Order: sequence, then structure tokens, then C-alpha cells
Amino acid sequence: QVQLMESGGGSVQAGGSLRLSCRVSEGSITTGCMAWFRQAPGKEREGVATADSTDGVRYQTSVKGRFTISRDGASTTLTLQMNNLKPEDTAMYYCAASANVWCLWNAGTYNTWGRGTQVTVSS
Repeated sequence: QVQLMESGGGSVQAGGSLRLSCRVSEGSITTGCMAWFRQAPGKEREGVATADSTDGVRYQTSVKGRFTISRDGASTTLTLQMNNLKPEDTAMYYCAASANVWCLWNAGTYNTWGRGTQVTVSS
């Protein structure tokens, strides 16, 4: 069974940067969508960025220009480069994968999830 493992979270001050990585434990997901979601305490899980198998990427409006999502050619690693971090970016960040070719923001369309990595941004 494929598993996703996130790493790279931590605590930074506002304006700082972090790089999150998500590794696929077995084989690779070469078709379908991969994405980063986040969930802050008391809030619903929300999509942050998506990357489909044709290198098409999409971003939530609040992170455009600050975050960059990428996946390697074999789709064994998904990364999220986060720059100019803000306190409102504080959340648990999750890597997710879907068999769907097209990426959707609906978390229910993703059938494989990592355990998450915490990102904390202080002002």
C-alpha cells in the first residue's frame, strides 16, 4: 500500500521560508493529482497547491507568489517551497494523492494522505 511521508515543517518568524517534502513509500504515483492541504486549529482542511501529472499547478489565492509546488519526474517526491511566510500560514500541512487526472480542491477526492507536518509562523 502506498504511503505518503511529509517532512520539513518547523517554526519560523514571519517573512521566513520553509521547504516541505513528501515522499512516496513504495513505487510512484505517476498518474493523477498530488497536492498539499493544510488545517489550522478550529478550521476546515483547505487546499494549498496542486500538481497534476502533466506539471500543471494551481495555488490557493492566499499563497500565490509565495509558495511553489513541484513534483519530480517519477512522482516519488512532492515539494512545497514556502517563502515570505505569514502567521496565518500556521497549520498542519498534509500531502495528498488522487487517482484523478484533474486536480480538485475537494479533499474528499484524495484517497491517500500523509500524517502531516506542523508549520508555525510567529509574528
